[in-house]
Amino acid sequence: MNKVAWIDAAYDLLINSGVSAVKIVPLAKTLGTSRTSFYWLFKDREEVLAALLERWEQQNTKALVLQTEKYASSIVEAMLNVFDCWFDPSLFDSEFEYAVRSWSLQDSAVAERVRQADEQRLKALQEMFIRYGYEALEADTRARTVYLLQIGYISMHTQETKDTRISRVAQYVNIFTGQLCTPADLERFAARHTARFSSEELAAAQQEMTHDADTDARNHRW
Repeated sequence: MNKVAWIDAAYDLLINSGVSAVKIVPLAKTLGTSRTSFYWLFKDREEVLAALLERWEQQNTKALVLQTEKYASSIVEAMLNVFDCWFDPSLFDSEFEYAVRSWSLQDSAVAERVRQADEQRLKALQEMFIRYGYEALEADTRARTVYLLQIGYISMHTQETKDTRISRVAQYVNIFTGQLCTPADLERFAARHTARFSSEELAAAQQEMTHDADTDARNHRW
């Protein structure tokens, strides 16, 4: 039994039952081992909790920042790179995010880590907008709109069907950037997420997104 196994078990308890459930005896029971074996690897419970926070920062914050820095030929493509986080839990784990934010309400030190992560993520989003020609104040406002909306989704545990989520992408991008998605932009985005959507869902969503983009383009011309 190695450290990763214990931290994985702690992660599962955190997600399913909250931080108060992350204790040595339940962890040992989950892993089918003794409490004594915990102390071969960790000094105390606090070390496991610290490892969970480190995992959260390395996964969610790092992934979001990297997506903002990923190559894109336009702000629309750059925003769709960020949207990959909301559609791919291997990039950004929303359940982990919810659990850590709930934990932060009980622990001021964790709340400070969350505040620092929020600042880092917002800075990365703002810098992304600035790279595509937005003035600093507008870039900051758009970054906050993108980020705070998504954190609201997570904090409220908003549940949507998969086809509803993907069908709204074009409108969200338009609101966040002031630019229109092209059908090609949307097709590339949908193609990256075929493993998470059935072919029927993707076909229906792509048809709706293309219709919305065409409608927006006509309205924009007027």
